[in-house]
Amino acid sequence: MFTGLVEGIANVKDLKKGSKEVVLTFESKDVDLKGIALGDSIAINGICLTVVSFKGSTFSVEASHETLSKTSLGKLRRGSGVNIERSLRVGDRLGGHFVTGHVDGTARISSVTPVGRSVEIWVSVSDELAKYIVEKGSVAIDGISLTVNEVKRQSFSVNIIPHTQDKTTLQSARAGDIVNIECDIIGKYVEKFVMIGKEGDKDKRLRGLLENFGKEK
Repeated sequence: MFTGLVEGIANVKDLKKGSKEVVLTFESKDVDLKGIALGDSIAINGICLTVVSFKGSTFSVEASHETLSKTSLGKLRRGSGVNIERSLRVGDRLGGHFVTGHVDGTARISSVTPVGRSVEIWVSVSDELAKYIVEKGSVAIDGISLTVNEVKRQSFSVNIIPHTQDKTTLQSARAGDIVNIECDIIGKYVEKFVMIGKEGDKDKRLRGLLENFGKEK
């Protein structure tokens, strides 16, 4: 489990493709990796991966070819920058929102517009993802916990403050870039409960409560 509060940027140092998986080695000069251990979970651009080796400021993870094909990891090359966050520990403060590291899909940045010192980014998403995006709700873009500003049919906008620009790969975001999207897990559970109610009609009170949640009186 993660918070979406990215610790810093790491760069791809090496990439070795095997028959079943790819081993990616990263180097981070921004993040103190002291305390990292073999088998630890770490989020790379929002994707939960396992540390298989580490030494000093470098660490390696394994990713299946399926993970590479269904996320933006497949586009990484030597020197590419990625957002990294170590997994949440018991007792840590939750400053962002619950991020599982299980990416729902990819999306395309449609525009990047400076607004004062901040940047407004619009992201185009599929219908499958769009149904989970709500105004003032949370979304993880490449592992970064962000608040949704505005929602249209198949797109939404977020505001990137200077601090987030400095600490994440969104500092170099451009229109056309492909990013990983993880929607807020709460919305998925609500949908599941509503569907159970519709299919089995076992608890009409719960179904009614969930369907009317947030509606104006």
